[in-house]
Amino acid sequence: MIGHNRLKNRRGADAWMANKKALARIGWILEQMRKEAKMRDAPVFRAERFTRENPFTILVFTMLSARTKDETTLKAVERLFGKAKTPQKIINLSARSLERILYGVGFYRVKAKNLIRASERILEFGGVPDTLEGLLELPGVGRKTANIVLARAFNKNTIGVDVHVHRISNRLGLVKTKKPEETERALIKAIPKKYLRPLNRSFVAFGQTVCLPRKPLCRICPLNLICWQVGVEKIGFY
Repeated sequence: MIGHNRLKNRRGADAWMANKKALARIGWILEQMRKEAKMRDAPVFRAERFTRENPFTILVFTMLSARTKDETTLKAVERLFGKAKTPQKIINLSARSLERILYGVGFYRVKAKNLIRASERILEFGGVPDTLEGLLELPGVGRKTANIVLARAFNKNTIGVDVHVHRISNRLGLVKTKKPEETERALIKAIPKKYLRPLNRSFVAFGQTVCLPRKPLCRICPLNLICWQVGVEKIGFY
């Protein structure tokens, strides 16, 4: 393993400090991530072409993407939005029809049920809520989904921490955490407020195309010299 161990061990785990060089250049890092992922047409960018900055379609895509491969989510969303792109049209579909459309998505039966119930609540509210508390009242919406919707649909300075954000934040050495909830808290403390909103989008796109879960493309990565590469094995082969 070639994980970064520079601060490991004069005083044990308490000696760990964040990658200050990366934190100081977080704006540059986000821009490099965006450029690199854009060249590779990351799935998150293709998803944006489907959702068109519409709060409801952004919410639906984010709900469906949980525990599902990006390509699978894109195909399901394309089928769904071809038939229904509003809460009312979702409700007009039968549960069985919606399940057939979402087939292949992880937990598609549960998500179909939650999507119908969430659409009903949104109609009651008069639109997609633009607060964390309001979004968390919707069936099937957790903190990660709510924060992503707030950032992408309502331009709020929030961070949605999914597997990509959690993995890359630790790999870069920005944080040293075990759970996404811990990562969110650590990033909010460490990252300047103006970079919070674009962070999820850039990290996700980069995680989908370059900083992969297994066999990350470290040899071609523009962040190679600034990244601590925590937990990455056999970097030279990729």
